[in-house]
Amino acid sequence: MMHYSYCGNSGVQLPKISLGLWHNFGFADDYGTAREMVIHAFEQGITHFDLANNYGPPPGSAESNFGKILKEDLSSHRDQMIISSKAGHLMWNGPYGDGSSRKYLMASINQSLKRTGLEYFDIFYSHRYDPNTPVEETMQALVDIVRQGKALYIGLSKYPPVQARVAMHYLKERDVPCFIFQDKYSMFNRLPEKDILNITDEFGSGFIAFSPLAQGLLTGKYLNGIPEDSRAANPSGFLQKEQVTALLVDKVKQLNVMAALRGQTMAEMALAWALRDKRVTSLIVGARNLEQLQDNLKALENISFSAEELQQIDAILDGATL
Repeated sequence: MMHYSYCGNSGVQLPKISLGLWHNFGFADDYGTAREMVIHAFEQGITHFDLANNYGPPPGSAESNFGKILKEDLSSHRDQMIISSKAGHLMWNGPYGDGSSRKYLMASINQSLKRTGLEYFDIFYSHRYDPNTPVEETMQALVDIVRQGKALYIGLSKYPPVQARVAMHYLKERDVPCFIFQDKYSMFNRLPEKDILNITDEFGSGFIAFSPLAQGLLTGKYLNGIPEDSRAANPSGFLQKEQVTALLVDKVKQLNVMAALRGQTMAEMALAWALRDKRVTSLIVGARNLEQLQDNLKALENISFSAEELQQIDAILDGATL
């Protein structure tokens, strides 16, 4: 059964597990599988779907495919969904297809609405901090996007702590508070614990984690080498072979033993662990097929840890970063 959490100080609840369409939902992927996963996710209580302008491949195609699934299979359920998109990374060539300028954000959201067939996004994010654009310019564009009715809420993704604080302050002053902050967070990447989770808490924003399984490393997938169909085997992928080190694999082996004692798979325990902090509203999971998605959802059957278990996990994780 799905569990929901209020997003920061808002009155909106998000599912503890959200579906990310970063990979596996583009024109390069099997449409039938993508459709099956979106419909199954919704039926299981995943009401939040996380998109961005450049998701695919090719860029834009995840939004187009999602729009098609929505129109053909789920159109009567639009008001039961939270649909997010973002702009900030390279989307088209030329000076206005990348970054965080007002010009790019405004053009991008219009394109994204067109591709998805939506009238508005529930959440629209600045996908990254752009050092070439003043934070104020980016934030004012986001404020205006909400005031124009193109998005209900604003999110920030991957902003460094100093810029995150400036941005959140700007938004708060204009009565369009930062609704949610998205960042990479997992057993192998605990950086948000240092600053960002305190900042989101201070400003009343929710926090949503991407890559909570460290691109698949926190599953049993790499315990016996690198499978041919895995992300690490793909030379153009985000997880490179060199990152799957003997040290990390050894730590996963130790964690896997703990997971078995809890009656969970490695992936289930890694997701449950990422939700142990009440400041974490939701986790974005990607899935290649229905089986992976179902395994991820099973994590919610046991999300409590004893103090002893948490100490043991901390001891195993010591020195592990990805």
